[in-house]
Amino acid sequence: MTDDRAAGGAAPADDSAVRAKTMAAYWRSMSPQRFIDGNVRFADLLHMQRMTSPVAADPAGEGLDWDAAAERLGDENLRKAEAYLAAGGTTSAINTLRAAVGDYIFAQMPLDDTDRKRELYAKLTETMRLLASIPEARTTRIEVPFGDGNLIGWLVVPEGEPRGGVVTFGGQSGWGPFYTKNALAMASRGIATFLVEGPGQGETRLEQGIYLDVDVAGAFSRFVDVLDELLPEISRRADGRKPIGIWGNSLGGLFAATAAARDDRIVACCVNSGIAEPRLLGMRTFDEQAEQMLGSRDPEAIDANLRRISFTPDMRMSADLFVIHGTRDPIVKLEDILPFLEGADPDRRRIKIWEGGDHTIYNHGDERNDLVSDWFLEVFEGDETRGARS
Repeated sequence: MTDDRAAGGAAPADDSAVRAKTMAAYWRSMSPQRFIDGNVRFADLLHMQRMTSPVAADPAGEGLDWDAAAERLGDENLRKAEAYLAAGGTTSAINTLRAAVGDYIFAQMPLDDTDRKRELYAKLTETMRLLASIPEARTTRIEVPFGDGNLIGWLVVPEGEPRGGVVTFGGQSGWGPFYTKNALAMASRGIATFLVEGPGQGETRLEQGIYLDVDVAGAFSRFVDVLDELLPEISRRADGRKPIGIWGNSLGGLFAATAAARDDRIVACCVNSGIAEPRLLGMRTFDEQAEQMLGSRDPEAIDANLRRISFTPDMRMSADLFVIHGTRDPIVKLEDILPFLEGADPDRRRIKIWEGGDHTIYNHGDERNDLVSDWFLEVFEGDETRGARS
């Protein structure tokens, strides 16, 4: 748990006050709507709230640490899924394994890169492996060689021949399998989704040791290689390119845009709540996560690296572009995301300002997934009637 100090250099507050402050901070950054968007079941969310509530203040509270509470939920769902599998309940097992993965995602999310975080992420990975072992889940683990290690991803394919493929990912803390709901929305439209963990993210960072100090755009192009191999030659559009898209959420929006500017194979790019020119924001969570993504606590080194990977005014993409911003985003301002539009053809770009939307539009997740999935399919099918819309 975080060792917060009282204001003015006073002695540490009592343990209950420190814990209450820490839990409040966790629930702000990992809100209920974010839980639901990350495939956590509503009943598990309510249980998580009870388990992390202090016993003294809540008769139903258990006073558990955040990671222990979410881990318990994941373990319970994993046991249920194994029972479903043993009884032949394949669909129920798949759904419950996805819920367990969501629980493990949130268990490790606020932790530094400690043995405990790696332990929890290993549980997440093993649960995904079990899911991938069920043919009906149509999920495959893929390790992509890069430098001295591997980039990690999970390919989710639709029934039948894919009508296109999208590389999908997050930013500082929402990685790979977090975007399962995005993948299922696209699978229902015949689109394959590669849920990936790029440099500084997830297992790619924790186990492969690949941080954000590498060629980030080049790394995401390696994931594009996989979709290029997957999609058949017959899928090529009138312009000769295969229907390949990239969808970056939060800081991942920056990675998506820079990859699209570098790699002309990408025909559609969605930037959801990205920052074109990232910098240390003076926000504790953002800045600490930036440290972990780079593997450095040196503010000058972090700032220099963030400048290095920025979307600069000279960058141009041949892809169609869809930019999304929520008016209640506490991290990204409208001016942070507008520069991406300058890198796209005015006739092939779109922006959605989501009134009341929070960061990455967690609070309208299903509607967001429908909107973006429909847009990808429209671009893939080469509808020449589309144009600038808002």
